[in-house]
Amino acid sequence: MDFLVIDDDKTFRDATCFLIEEAGHYAEGIESGQLALSWLKEDKWDAVLLDINLGRENGLDILTEIQKQFPLVPVIMVTAQGSVKAAVEAMRRGAADFLEKPFQREQLITVLARMQRLNQMSRRIERLEQEVSENQAQNIEPLFDFTTPVMREVMEILMRAAKTPASILLFGESGTGKSVAARAIHQQSHLADKPFVTVSCPSLSRELLESDLFGHIKGSFTGAIKDHWGKVKAADGGTLFLDEIGDLPLEIQPKLLRLLQEREYERLGENVTRVANIRVIAATNRDLKKRVAEGLFREDLYFRLNVISVEMPPLRARDGDLIRFAEHYQKIFAELCGRKLEGFSPDVVAQLLGYGWPGNLRELRNAIERAVILTKGDRLGPADLPAELRGQIIPTASNGQELPQVGSQVSLEKLEEAHLRKILESSPSRAEAAQILGIDQATLYRKRKRIGLE
Repeated sequence: MDFLVIDDDKTFRDATCFLIEEAGHYAEGIESGQLALSWLKEDKWDAVLLDINLGRENGLDILTEIQKQFPLVPVIMVTAQGSVKAAVEAMRRGAADFLEKPFQREQLITVLARMQRLNQMSRRIERLEQEVSENQAQNIEPLFDFTTPVMREVMEILMRAAKTPASILLFGESGTGKSVAARAIHQQSHLADKPFVTVSCPSLSRELLESDLFGHIKGSFTGAIKDHWGKVKAADGGTLFLDEIGDLPLEIQPKLLRLLQEREYERLGENVTRVANIRVIAATNRDLKKRVAEGLFREDLYFRLNVISVEMPPLRARDGDLIRFAEHYQKIFAELCGRKLEGFSPDVVAQLLGYGWPGNLRELRNAIERAVILTKGDRLGPADLPAELRGQIIPTASNGQELPQVGSQVSLEKLEEAHLRKILESSPSRAEAAQILGIDQATLYRKRKRIGLE
């Protein structure tokens, strides 16, 4: 924890900071209440030790101001003139605890332990509130009831792996639900009641990413004004999710490898080796084998991450799930907007199935939200969808030939032919096309030969 010690006696400040750091925490000492308010605005502190007598300032007034501006920061009041009256007044104004000078080391350690338990409880409540908020916003549970065989197979593997401590690597295009799957793995694991912490690998510079991941000590780089615990520490006992691991800078990769192999790490600028008790899930939209061949990703790190790996299939390969997902999002956003809608018109269904969805679930969610907001009728129509989808009313093959739509007056044979052509065009290989279609390659060969694609 990070403690801010406010006392006009430098000797006492320094001694208290020493005892706090000896107990495994971080502490900074300052001499005035007004300066303390400034520091609290500029940085995050877990708790404050505040002297009641600050020369010309009254510590109780500073306590009131801290409570007003930073209500979540607990304050421990300290005084050399302790009395029942002062203690009662401090607690009445919101102090979390009270110490009388000169206190014994054991007394301070007891108070610090109490503050640590309070901090852990607050963090857990904050984490649970965040998870509830995210789940309510996405309402993801129905999205795990899949009808597409390939997706059912993926989730079966992930749910089996969730019960183990093994590292998991999720491949797939952006928006295919990798982060949602990672959270589902955590929720189904033995760590479900522990932290789930996400690190976005391409979002920061190398130095800031290393600090965000492992933490740093004061002065380790420009702007490091105090010690900082990274997300490895925040995830202790739980799951660390490394999003877009393929973009992790080469300089940090050896440290991540050490974390995975030895469960050890060091904060930036520090030589103290620390132990991490975490489970790692990583995700990427990159071809990691190609990155390894190009010298942009360590081969040993790749194999260490790749204990259990799955490919999250794109939405265009999951026709069986697409309309169900769209209906799910339509119900969610209609409820949020206070609308009563009857679903989709047949043309909208055809447009949804005919579109390639390069943005996958994220793009589908945005498209349905837009349609629900803009529609003037009781049922979503073609005009309510984004322009790129409206251009898909008459899907065509690569040769320019118009393809029949679901629900149009055509035979099943023609629909199957149209579907085969689209899947073959969008799949990188015939083996993957056969997997998407749920048939073996011999059957696919016969069907291609029958429609003249051989």
